[in-house]
Amino acid sequence: MKGGPLALTLGDPAGIGPEIIVKAWNELRGSGPPFLAVGDFQSLASASGGGASILRRVMAPSEALAIFPKALPVLDLPLKSAVVAGQPSASAAPAIIQWIETAVGLALSGAVAGVVTAPIAKAPLYEAGFKFPGHTEFLGELTAAASFEGARGPIMMLIAGDLRVALVTVHSPLAAVSGLLTTDAIVNAALVTADALKRDFGIKTPRLAVAALNPHAGEGGGIGREEIEVVAPAVRLLAEFGLDVSGPHPADTLFPETMRGSYDAAICLYHDQALIPVKMLDFWGGVNVTLGLPIVRTSPDHGTAFDIAGRGLARADSLIAAIRLADRLAKARGREGAR
Repeated sequence: MKGGPLALTLGDPAGIGPEIIVKAWNELRGSGPPFLAVGDFQSLASASGGGASILRRVMAPSEALAIFPKALPVLDLPLKSAVVAGQPSASAAPAIIQWIETAVGLALSGAVAGVVTAPIAKAPLYEAGFKFPGHTEFLGELTAAASFEGARGPIMMLIAGDLRVALVTVHSPLAAVSGLLTTDAIVNAALVTADALKRDFGIKTPRLAVAALNPHAGEGGGIGREEIEVVAPAVRLLAEFGLDVSGPHPADTLFPETMRGSYDAAICLYHDQALIPVKMLDFWGGVNVTLGLPIVRTSPDHGTAFDIAGRGLARADSLIAAIRLADRLAKARGREGAR
């Protein structure tokens, strides 16, 4: 990783992305880490109480470091049509996609230290032909051709306080989860997670806890056989690979404070199994991290909040936490690369 700024993509411009980016700059301009926004200059100006006066267009990320304490640097990639806060439109989809692609390209080239993505809404993107379930899968595709020595993702991890949870399935209907779970998928998620914990988080011997799918971990097959046929074989394979791993653990006992000290990350099998404990622990400050990519990527752990967009009510806590974490991860990779 280079020593450049972070790149923050605007997300859906009709959502709270522009507002929380401006608020994050106000919070961090004195201390850093420095970043530049990649997106529509006018959307940021409209979301700012100071209008365009606190913004500065830049032509390259290298200009952002000197500007950041005085103004929010913006790599201006304008929208082709007007956007109204709180009213998402498929017409913005090409620009939203361009912003993500541009930030990823800058990270792959080393011009920025990492990427932090403001929230997107899936429905307008799908309406415009977007073929990925979300940011995570799109980032995996954009970085697929780049070399990477670690275990390859993308794997979604959520972090809140001392809790880290990595997902095997992500944006899948609950009714489909059992059919999507395989021993290979669990093993892959755990290997990517363990590798990232070592490389990016400095944990030399990661401890993983694998969640069960069914209540009471299936009660020996009495209320579900996935633990016997899919999850437990994955745990055994991971142990054979030399990982410190345990499970399958009943999910209702895995997340209390007394249990969290026994593992460095929990491997969760579906979306809400992972996100409910994260949001209960720190609703405002949770962070989403994509593991197993050749670039650093984080994001706030919330959506576009169209219902409050343009009203000045959005909190930037999660975005600020995502920026700070991206900076730490980029520095960790920089130290690793210097060895």
